Amino acid sequence: MGAILIPIGVFLLVGGAVVGIYAAVTYLPAALEKRRIEQRMREAGGAPAPVEIEDSLLKRHKEGPLPLVDRLMAKKGGGLARMIEQAGMKASVSSVLVASLMLGLLCAAGFYGVIRQSWALFLGGAIGCCVPFLYLRQKRSARLRRFEEQFPEALDLMSRAIRAGHAFTTAMSMVAEEAPEPVGPEFRKSFDEQNFGLPLKDALNNLTERIPLLDVRFFVTAVLIQRETGGNLSEILDNLAHVVRERFKILRQVRVYTAHGRLTGYVLMALPATLAVVLSFINEEHMQTLFRERMGQMMVMGAIVLQIIGYVWIKRVVKIEV
Repeated sequence: MGAILIPIGVFLLVGGAVVGIYAAVTYLPAALEKRRIEQRMREAGGAPAPVEIEDSLLKRHKEGPLPLVDRLMAKKGGGLARMIEQAGMKASVSSVLVASLMLGLLCAAGFYGVIRQSWALFLGGAIGCCVPFLYLRQKRSARLRRFEEQFPEALDLMSRAIRAGHAFTTAMSMVAEEAPEPVGPEFRKSFDEQNFGLPLKDALNNLTERIPLLDVRFFVTAVLIQRETGGNLSEILDNLAHVVRERFKILRQVRVYTAHGRLTGYVLMALPATLAVVLSFINEEHMQTLFRERMGQMMVMGAIVLQIIGYVWIKRVVKIEV
């Protein structure tokens, strides 16, 4: 056990030293300069100027441990930055990449310390690097599901506001103020964009990019067509809210019908790993043979690949689009 903890401790010590030196080189000069300016302002008898203004018309991109990477991804409009925004997380692209690298190194060291095989480094590194992206994907899916569930209520609120005589943009501001997260903040972004001069069409199209849902595209298309051809917008929003609710009702019925298949997939995925852990406690020497012998290593790798293929296959079978 001590032989395993020594390399892990050395890795953590060296990694912490590298991160500390980088942080000192990156942030210490700016902090010293800021402190020097504030000291001179106090000596001159004036109040220190505000360093950062919260309310600004400029879009600010979050900068993490690697500001150059963040600025480069912001210029290119990378998919990772879009995924972070859709997940509703206050993180930067570089922080996710650094977390992926650190977890990959830790998992590689942990797997190698347990299995003592060279291929364990690659397996542990791959698993550790994928964890932050899988977490981002899960957060993104959960946030989009919440938006889809709350969207009919937002449509009803907009319909009532328009029926009461308010303009469409005023209805959007009411949704932004009264709707919970994530519907409220997303409508707030669209309202602010058009309020600061962006055409309403572009603001609504940006909403469809931030929230890639079919219901949102229907909403934006209906609003844009109504603005060009005319019609009763409140009635259109009522009908759209009814359609979304009916689709949710069908979706819940489908999930009930496919529950057996999904549960089967989870059991089949967990069963081999659970048996391997149990057999390791019962007869550790017997299980170590599986990892030491060449044939056993090939069998483990084949089992992992087949498990992944089977899980994906079952997910595709039980996934029914509505």
